[in-house]
Amino acid sequence: MPAGPLTLLVDNGSLEPAATLALRKLASRLCGRLGQKVEPVSLLHSSGIDPKLIGGSPAKLLLAAMERRLAANRPEFTIIPLFFGPSLALTEYIPENIARLREKHPKLKVSMAAPLFTRGDERLAQILEEHVLAQPGAEPARVALVDHGSPVAAVTAVRNELAQQLAARLGARVIAVAPCSMERRPEPAYDFNEPLLAGLLDTAPWNEGRVIVALQFLSPGRHAGKDGDVAKICRAAEAKHPKLKTSLTKLIGEHPLLIEILADRWREAKPLA
Repeated sequence: MPAGPLTLLVDNGSLEPAATLALRKLASRLCGRLGQKVEPVSLLHSSGIDPKLIGGSPAKLLLAAMERRLAANRPEFTIIPLFFGPSLALTEYIPENIARLREKHPKLKVSMAAPLFTRGDERLAQILEEHVLAQPGAEPARVALVDHGSPVAAVTAVRNELAQQLAARLGARVIAVAPCSMERRPEPAYDFNEPLLAGLLDTAPWNEGRVIVALQFLSPGRHAGKDGDVAKICRAAEAKHPKLKTSLTKLIGEHPLLIEILADRWREAKPLA
């Protein structure tokens, strides 16, 4: 493969083996799409996974991976973040740590791609639309677009805009589309995350009939896995409201269009000061 900056596909990190395996699969697919080596790395947590659970190869963290390559006098990197919006990981954690690395390695050159959501690009909404329409059932449905929840209002604004795009794309094929979060910090300053999924499913008319929970999650793990937190919230709501029937969509990371989005973000990456 051509020499040049090492491309790092970066997620937040998880202690769930399925999340690291999904990240590696995405990196492999993106490598084939770009014709460039793509190394899957996490910001935090994943190095704590027993390598036996992920094929015998330890999960890699971003800064450690960069340090190893810098020690071999390979100072150029392109970072592609697996984040929907401008989270603190992108606006603070990565830039601050890159600045510290640059103090030790003045030749360090880093370009960073934009988050997955950018205005004018509706491909994320297209993925969500296709996942919603793939759900079985003839009864008209309401759609709850759920993300993790964030301490950053701009990240929640991405969720809200995606919900608007999804509602426009689905039109009369569904009854309604509502954005919600899986969880939030308790302080009033984080009220922008409301409604929570649990609260939405406890409120009429969302507490009866067919509700499709559209997952604004990329990879399986503690939250969006088969028996994750979102699934548990839905089961609890159904137990409380016998007329409610929920179903969960596939994860965004499973859709082939995500690779095209990532490839475009890679091409548009800009130097990180």
